[in-house]
Order: sequence, then C-alpha cells, then structure tokens
Amino acid sequence: MSITVSIVEDNSQFLDHFAAIIKQAPGMSLAGTAGTASAAIAMANACKADVYLVDLGLPDASGIEVIRHIRASQPGSEVLVITVFGDEQNVVACIEAGATGYLLKDSAPSEIEHAIREIRDGGSSITPVIARKLLQRLQVRPRPADPANALTDRENMILSGLAKGMTYKEIADKYYIAVGTVSHHVKNIYSKLAVHSRSEAVFEAARRGIISI
Repeated sequence: MSITVSIVEDNSQFLDHFAAIIKQAPGMSLAGTAGTASAAIAMANACKADVYLVDLGLPDASGIEVIRHIRASQPGSEVLVITVFGDEQNVVACIEAGATGYLLKDSAPSEIEHAIREIRDGGSSITPVIARKLLQRLQVRPRPADPANALTDRENMILSGLAKGMTYKEIADKYYIAVGTVSHHVKNIYSKLAVHSRSEAVFEAARRGIISI
C-alpha cells in the first residue's frame, strides 16, 4: 500500500524539492501541500496522510502548533520535522509535541525517503549529530525512576529496541512474541513514562537514567 505524504513548507523551492522526492519514491504518493500553519491544519482536517513533513518556520505560526494538531486529531499519522533549525530547544519542543522524526533540510534525498519509510514502519529518525548532542545533555542530570512506575524486564527490553530504532516486527521477531504483544507493552511504557511517542519515550528514559545511549 502506498505511503501518503503531505508537506507543510512555505518556501517554494524546498516544497518543490520535497515533492519531487516523494513523487519519485516507489510506494509513495503526495497527498497535499500547505504553506502556512492555518492551511496545514485545514489540509489535515480535510485529507488524512500517513506522514506529514513539517517545517517549523511558517509565516503565521510555528510548525509546532501544526504538530500538536496532527497528533491530537490523527494519532495514527506520523510527523517528520524537516527544518533549518538544529538547536536543542526546537528539537525537544518538537519531540514533546509528538514528532517522531527530525531532519535538517540539507539531508540527502535518500535520507529523507528513508526517514519517511522508517517512521511509518514504527521507527524514529533524527539527524545523528543532533541526537548525540541531545542525549549527551539529557544524561548529565538523569531523573530518579519512580518506583510506582518501574518498567518490567520485558518492557525494558522492548524500550531498548525502540531506542535502537527497531520496528515492532523486528522486536517481536527478536523476542519471539506477537507484534500485538509488542504494541501492548509499548502502550504500557508510554503510560509509565507519561509520553506519547517513541522519540519522547527514548528521551524520557535517558533523562531518568533508565537507558544509556
């Protein structure tokens, strides 16, 4: 089944560039485009996409508002931020809003295509240099784990798989369990960590000192 992708980007050159990547990628189709936050929200309400490519520097509002709307109204869709902003503040804000991927605009077309497929398949994609910098900062002051919300051994194993970017199927195959069982454990992990996405879970676990990356 084709992966439908919508683009939220106000720069026409970047918009054409991203649209060309999607149109040329096997098994992908362009669902729609928008150049403002308000147009993006209207587009998302009118036509659901599997993955949304969202720029942060929109003329009428931050792309973070678009991310929040998509995550609230379409929990089954994924958001890949693609922007020129590589600072920690923006990255963390996007992850907290529900983004499952974060790339810089100078990423190669093959990287963008791979990231779209990866997050649609249950993975997470963050530009490596940003991910390393963030994790190093987050691990400086780990939060103590709450005994009442301690993860089980199985949940810790699955969380480790999530942190490595494994898909639900890869985790299921590794531990000889059903994909549905993995999904159930992931929901429990999200609940215990008070998060809503894979990226949030990994960063929150790093903050608490549960995992080391």
